[in-house]
Amino acid sequence: MSKFYKYLELILGSLLYPIAVRVFLEPAGLNSGGLIGLAQILSWLTTHSTSSITGIINFCFNIPLFWLAYRSLSMGFIRKTVLSLVIQTLALQLIPVSQTMILPDLNSNALLGGILGGLGIGLCLRSGGSGGGLDILGVYLSKVRRDFSVGKLSYALNAVILTWNGLLFGMESALYSLMFVVVCYFVSDKVHIQNIDVWALIITVDPQLKHAINEELSRGVTWWNGNGAYTGRKQEILVTSINKYEVRQLTKLIKDKDPEAFVILNDGSPIRGNYEKRLV
Repeated sequence: MSKFYKYLELILGSLLYPIAVRVFLEPAGLNSGGLIGLAQILSWLTTHSTSSITGIINFCFNIPLFWLAYRSLSMGFIRKTVLSLVIQTLALQLIPVSQTMILPDLNSNALLGGILGGLGIGLCLRSGGSGGGLDILGVYLSKVRRDFSVGKLSYALNAVILTWNGLLFGMESALYSLMFVVVCYFVSDKVHIQNIDVWALIITVDPQLKHAINEELSRGVTWWNGNGAYTGRKQEILVTSINKYEVRQLTKLIKDKDPEAFVILNDGSPIRGNYEKRLV
């Protein structure tokens, strides 16, 4: 995907999450969870408004996380994350909050807000950046632990934030806020296709295909010799593990090398062992 489309994804994703917070959550008295949710609580404790300085507080929370990203993650990831955070901060400060709910009930606002928010987070991650906050920690821990999902960290930390929100604003607010968080991170994990592991079984007559996968995808391949039961033709059986974002590149490579190759793709999450999880 070209740089233009990646930045377009980043900008769109960076706008969708603040829209979900301002348009659907805050008019319904709900909390978004994560660092923005924590910023909402602190903004209310400071100014008795969840919207007045939420963006500024969230930006301050992210400063130490950028230090972690600088030490551990790529500069491309950092640049995109900084851009995303600036867009989010401006949107959180500038988008007006309605005095009444857009939809008639809390359930609808939490559900639609979660879908939009999850789409925003997923697009930011798929573009090679992130929306900051817990996403930075999620990407970092995903590189350290191979079976880690970006959404898992958020589920754990949000339990603390939403409990605090429940003590301040009531259990109904906490429960519907939890619905938003669950939907949001479920959607984000589906959109962030680099986070979905896939294994491929390839049966080919081209002895160079395995080397092409090594060189062009930088992925390891295990192979053995096989024979067609009907044709008796000698073939090679290849197995490799990739992420879903790389499926298109692998498919094109196979088509160029051996258009008649037999391929089976299957979601293989979690994949353990000597497998590099490339999230960005």
